[in-house]
Amino acid sequence: MEIKLIEKYFPNLNERQREQFQIMMDAYPEWNEKINVISRKDIDNLECNHLLHSLAIARFIKFTPGTKVMDLGCGGGLPGLPLAVMFPEVSFHLIDRTGKKIHVAQEIAKACGLENVTLQHGDVAECKELFDFVVSRAVMPQQDLIKLCRKNISGKQNNGLPNGLITLKGGDISAEMRGTPKGSEVVEISQYFAEPYFDTKKIAYSPIYK
Repeated sequence: MEIKLIEKYFPNLNERQREQFQIMMDAYPEWNEKINVISRKDIDNLECNHLLHSLAIARFIKFTPGTKVMDLGCGGGLPGLPLAVMFPEVSFHLIDRTGKKIHVAQEIAKACGLENVTLQHGDVAECKELFDFVVSRAVMPQQDLIKLCRKNISGKQNNGLPNGLITLKGGDISAEMRGTPKGSEVVEISQYFAEPYFDTKKIAYSPIYK
């Protein structure tokens, strides 16, 4: 499988980044045969529905060098690993409670030669580090995620956007966004990417002030 869509929307990738995305395109199907981290019905849509979907965050915000990001509930490494390729000068800490999934993320990070990635098998409650942002392909309502990761958000600002939580969501999320902090916003991913898959996909952002 080639990385046609990623190159279409991110034409300024360097050769190393192209190689790393190509490694992901080859590695995820192989690992998925052993450990199911992506629906087997959906693995043929890996580039669009998983890698490019993760990279929607790179359209929403350009992390400044030195930024620290946690991927909460990273599963097999999404969205953290594609973002780590896109932002090699940003540190990414991937955490998940399922050991098998962390193992897949670890092996793919190693295959890609990603030196800006650390991984943790465990619960976010066990993580004491501070980060500028927490990202997640969210399976939990925004307010619940805010409660979980509030303690991990640094008060020091390094980016144009206030530190906080950035999640990838689908469908109508207006109800769950009520009561989120002032400055929260929802962005339609279809404004970044034209593929039909993104018609209902959204980025939800909530600042978390200390």
